[in-house]
This record gives sequence, C-alpha cells and structure tokens, in this order.
Amino acid sequence: MSVIEQSPESSLVSVIGISMGDEGKGRVVHEILEQHKSTYGRPAAGVMKVNGGANAGHTAAGLKLNLLPSGVGDPDVETLFIGSGVVADPRKFLWEAKPLESRGLKVINRLLIDEKCQMSDLSHRLLDLAWENYRINQLGMESRGSTGRGISPAYCDETGQWQIFYQSFLEDKDLFALALKQRCQRTIDTIRWVCKVEESVWYEFFDALTSAETRANKASIEDGIFSPDEFDFGRFMGKQPFSLNLDELIDVYWNAGKELAHCIQDGRDFLLHSVRKKKLVVAEFGQAYWLDKRHGFTPNVTASHTTSAELFNSGGIPLQPVTQIGCCKAYDTKVGTHHFLTQVDHLANPWGAKLAKLEFGTSTGRQRMVGWFDAVEKGNALRYGGFDQIVINKLDALTLDDTVPPELKICTAYKMPDGTHTRSVPRNESLRQKLKPVYKTLPGWKDDLRGLTSFQQLPPQAKEYIAEMLISLIEVAYPHGWKHEKLPEIRFIGIGPDPGQIISDLPHTRDFLESKSVQVSVLS
Repeated sequence: MSVIEQSPESSLVSVIGISMGDEGKGRVVHEILEQHKSTYGRPAAGVMKVNGGANAGHTAAGLKLNLLPSGVGDPDVETLFIGSGVVADPRKFLWEAKPLESRGLKVINRLLIDEKCQMSDLSHRLLDLAWENYRINQLGMESRGSTGRGISPAYCDETGQWQIFYQSFLEDKDLFALALKQRCQRTIDTIRWVCKVEESVWYEFFDALTSAETRANKASIEDGIFSPDEFDFGRFMGKQPFSLNLDELIDVYWNAGKELAHCIQDGRDFLLHSVRKKKLVVAEFGQAYWLDKRHGFTPNVTASHTTSAELFNSGGIPLQPVTQIGCCKAYDTKVGTHHFLTQVDHLANPWGAKLAKLEFGTSTGRQRMVGWFDAVEKGNALRYGGFDQIVINKLDALTLDDTVPPELKICTAYKMPDGTHTRSVPRNESLRQKLKPVYKTLPGWKDDLRGLTSFQQLPPQAKEYIAEMLISLIEVAYPHGWKHEKLPEIRFIGIGPDPGQIISDLPHTRDFLESKSVQVSVLS
C-alpha cells in the first residue's frame, strides 16, 4: 500500500522542485491526477499555475508547453486556473491552446484566468533581450541564460506599478491602448538610453523573436493552425529606429485578450469553493525552490517566489492546509549559467555524456548541465520549505551500460575552503562557489527498471541508492535529529518516461532511517 493511500491529503496539493529546475514537475502533476482518480473515483477540480510565465517547460499530450498548466493534458480536469501571480502573454495562451484543441482536447473553455493576472507583452521581451545585451556589452558580464520570454521585466512592472491586468480586456479599449502606449514608450527609452542598444541590434531583436517563435511553433504552422505571419515580430517595428507600430501592437494584443475574455474572472471563489467541498486542486509551480528571487542564488533566480506560501498570494485566499510535494531527479540538472557544485562534464566524463543525451531544456532547447545528486542542496530545501512528500524522478537513467563506470555518487556534504565540512548551503554566493562536494560512492545496477511495478522488484543496488538519497536528505534537513520529527514520505520514484512508470509502494521514511546501515535485505 502506498503512502498516499494510507493517509488522506489536503484539498490543495503543491508541486515544487527542490533543485534548480527541470525536475519533472509536470510529470508529477499528471501522476497525482491519475492517482486521485484511481483512489477516489473522481477527477480533480483543477490544476493551478501559481507563478512564472512562459519560461517554465513541460510536455502535455505530446506538445511542448510553457504557459498552460501541465494538467491541460488530462481532459477530466475541470478547471485550468491561472493565478494572479502569473505574468502571461495572451497570444501565448492561444498559441498553446489552439493546437491542442485541433487534436480534440478542450482547453479554452476550461481556462480560468484570474482578473488580476498580469499581461506580459512584446515590450517585456524586448527589454529581456536588451538587458542581456547590456550585461554582456556594457558591463562585460557573462550571459545570464535568459529564455527571452520577458518574465523578469514583466514582474518589474508589478513592483514598478506599471501593471496591466487581464481585467483590462473586460473594460475600455482606449484605456488599454493608453496603458500599453505608456509602457512601450518607457521600454523604448530604457532600451535606447539606459541599455544603450545600437540601432542594428534593435532590429536584430525582432529577428531573434521571429526565429525563436517560428521554430517553437513549427508544428502548428505545418498543420495550418497558424500562418507564419502570426509569429512575424517585424510587423511591430516602427518606421524609425527605436519606435514601434503601436496601432498594430495594440490591435493584436487587444484582439487576443478579447478572445480570452470569457475566461477572465475573479478566481478566488473557485479555490475557496474547491477547498470547502473537499475537491482536489493541484498547484503547479513554474520554478524550483533554489530559484526563489529572495532565497535563491543571485543572479540566476526567477522573478517570483517559489515556496508554497506563494500559492495563497497568487490564489488570493487565506492560508489553508496544503500537502507540499518536493520533487527532484535521481541526479541533478541545470539550464543556464548557474554555478553547479556537483556538475559532471558531459564531454570528458562518461556519466556526463550518458546523462546529457537525455537533458535539453523544454523552454530553451539548450543542453542542460548534468551532475550527481546533491543531498545537501535538497536537504536544505526540505528543511526550510517544509515538504510533506518527496518525488524522485528518472532513477532509470542511472542504469549502467558499457559506456560508464559501475559506480554512482551522492553528494552528502560540502568541503569548506578551510578544509572543514558543512551540510548547510551558504547564503553567501561567493562562499558557495568556493565549496567542493563530498561524495559517497555506491554500486550501480544493470537491470532495466522500466517494466517494474513494486519496490520489491528493484535490484538491491537500486534499493540501496534510494535509501542513501533519502537518508542523506533527512540527515541534512534535521541536523539536530529526526526521531521526534514528522518526516516527509516518498510519494513515488520515477522509473521511466511514460505515464505510470513509477514505484509507489515504498517503505516509510522512518524504516529507511532505522536501517541506518543501509542493509537492503532489511528493507526487502
């Protein structure tokens, strides 16, 4: 019997990565929805996108998505709720929804966009590119690895009091036009006079956006759902450098918003009603714990908060009981330029080469960095994030073949510059970059895990690896002892890429810990 079947969970379930992103959160949402239907005989009331924008990546119904919540792939989910903490381009909703609807999956009629959700638009995408150019050419910094979707500039408009809410599409077009004109003028002034972008680079921005979206929407163009002109950003250029065709821009965004007008409403009552009626809502976070704008590693953080508290800020409701699920992989990955303590070179190291073949960013298409499982990083996320359950994906990726050494590694501590060891993640980034991982080496396995259905069927080495991951996490999360703590349980282990390829009948966390010597025969 799985852990989740032994104890009922809250009507609200949050899914948050406990690494630096790319943990397979969309897959976790899907499995939760399926488990709920199987256990209770009814679908979830909704899946909520809590934060971020079109910079998160997941796959649903075979289509790579960025903005819609991953629950869109389950036709039984009643409501796809976009919280007020999301920044969203209305065109992007349509670009993702219409291809799915052409396949018979209803999307727009299930979409509920909170009226306080903020509109992001072309101005934010241009600013995103301009600030990246400024970092590199004016400050001599390395690229930050932005997705170019304009998420951070859109959040800057929130704190800078330049918001345009989705409720604008329910009001007067002239008011919307005035607000967008003012926003665009401020953007142009910033790009020209602060970022000091050259004229030739200004035009390159539009080419870059056209190329990126044409590539991302290639299948939709080939299927005749959209014409290539839909993704031509050149039509928004003005006749002079550093100018925009505002009439075209306003019409395009206004028309996109009006197409979604029936989806825009006050979403708070949906959440409250679901909680009071004991209906499940799964809250999907776009980014991971260590990308939180306040608690993550600057400058490679997202522009929103990534802990469960943000669920209630985005949803606009009082604090409620919530089942918090922290998910990660059985090894580590990262897209971008972040300093990665357990990184393994994917060119020189055989394990790096093997894992890198599986890892490309959904949003960016970039090669992800890969590395060994960092229990210190994740244990600290558990300690301060307060998670109730853990999901570990992609255990199957660590199956041995003839190209890799037969050992696996888990980072259980960091070596400080003075030679001492620590199990805390320093909040000082310059110090963190001087740390060295301390590894525990474990034997690997050659058995194919993908067809297995229970913990008992796993090879002994895989059981030992699971045990060591969990024990290392808990010892980090509870440095003063775990015996009297309410410990998080493993909800499931992912052992393959397909739905249902999971192991969920795992021993309790306390059972793993009490077999401290990691004698797998005890767990068997």
